[in-house]
Amino acid sequence: MTNFVRIASTTDLKPGENKPISVNGNEIALFNIDGKFFAMANTCPHRGGPLGEGFLEENVVTCPWHGWRFDVTTGVSPVMPTAKVKTYELKVEGNDVMVRLE
Repeated sequence: MTNFVRIASTTDLKPGENKPISVNGNEIALFNIDGKFFAMANTCPHRGGPLGEGFLEENVVTCPWHGWRFDVTTGVSPVMPTAKVKTYELKVEGNDVMVRLE
């Protein structure tokens, strides 16, 4: 069974901002790109760095630990396409940002 869980308000992140969120045992990195929200696992596959604390430039986040980069819209590395991070489906209801958990 899958369900959507509220993880933030649309006012929590300005465009170009990101932050880590813990919800129901899932560590998620939330991103706001030009008013549209995206979510991915908060763990970099290289050494476990916190992607939600990374540097966001356009739609690419750079891991703060070792510089690995990932497209937050797809979870795929623009440098090494075989390196991927799990992404989460999101929806916005009113001011609530909701993530789909399985």
